[in-house]
Amino acid sequence: QVRLVESGGGLVQAGGSLRLSCVVSGSIFDWFVMGWYRQAPGSQRDLVGTISPSGRTNYADSVKGRFTISRDNAKNTVYLQMNSLKPEETGVYYCTQKVGGRDYWGQGTQVTVSS
Repeated sequence: QVRLVESGGGLVQAGGSLRLSCVVSGSIFDWFVMGWYRQAPGSQRDLVGTISPSGRTNYADSVKGRFTISRDNAKNTVYLQMNSLKPEETGVYYCTQKVGGRDYWGQGTQVTVSS
């Protein structure tokens, strides 16, 4: 019933920027915490950051000052603005929503950072 659809991934050179979007349906969007994760090839999924219904954010130390998470409750959409991208940040980026203690996941969008 809950569906999350990511978009905005692609190929970018080191130092460049991308903005990812995640559109949510099947839940009351503005009631729940949203998050972004990254999974590099051969690695576990790592938390990038979260945003609360009120707009409070938390970030992994590695992305603080470069990445920004925001949400537009009127559009049921959460964004991940990524600046000064590094090659090691290549991976599949996933959007999540925490509903009643359960995490719902999108299918992911590929981000490739080249040098």
